[in-house]
Amino acid sequence: MKSLGRWVLWVLLAGVALQIFFVLRVALMVVVDPHSTAFMRSEAWRMAGASVGSNTAWRWSHEWVDYDQISPHLKRAVMASEDAGFANHGGVDWTAIESAWKKNERRQEQAAQRAEQIERRLAKKPAAAEAAVKAIKPAKIIGGSTITQQLAKNLLLSGERNLLRKGQELLLTLTLEALLSKQRILEIYLNSVEWGEGVFGAEAAAQRYFKKPAAKLSPQEAARLAVMLPSPKFFETRQNSAYLARRTSTIVARMGDVRAP
Repeated sequence: MKSLGRWVLWVLLAGVALQIFFVLRVALMVVVDPHSTAFMRSEAWRMAGASVGSNTAWRWSHEWVDYDQISPHLKRAVMASEDAGFANHGGVDWTAIESAWKKNERRQEQAAQRAEQIERRLAKKPAAAEAAVKAIKPAKIIGGSTITQQLAKNLLLSGERNLLRKGQELLLTLTLEALLSKQRILEIYLNSVEWGEGVFGAEAAAQRYFKKPAAKLSPQEAARLAVMLPSPKFFETRQNSAYLARRTSTIVARMGDVRAP
């Protein structure tokens, strides 16, 4: 029992030490720009590994720019698209999470109903029914994460999805909100978020898609970049998609309702 108690004590001490480390890292960000994130480093390793033994060129683009060198249109567009309540909430938008939860439940129910209908229709052809059910696309899961939560996840955490990691994400989110201003959080987010394969930050994205600095982005261009954020690699190769054009127009219309910090 004593050895078990010592083991539990060491685990608790390690957990406390990890939290202190995270707090110190976030506190340092008050004055020091974080020029890379855990997600960026993992992507760099992935891309480096993929390029070994292949003819694929390794493209990497990232340049930090100060807050006032990022177009106000992009700040508002990202907020309108990703987190309209960013300036007002404490890091977690519980209303958005509840709404996302309900939407996910409805989508899963609809997928289950479609599978049940197929099974009934093809009851005498079990093999065909099984194949048709497997062909149904899984319900798309909506997250409801705020900008601060996304930053916490990208900055210091791995890509795993489990309750322990979500708990750590929540603690980091609250730490970011406690130690950094809203303007600083948005500045770090816009300088580190992914905008395509090997494309990170607003400056790299503006140069990649519009051949201009982030400070010069128009409302339409800013909204287009904001729409790409949930699936940047997908939209990078689908710049002429009808959805991207429609959603961009929607975000432009919403930008007037938000104020950047």
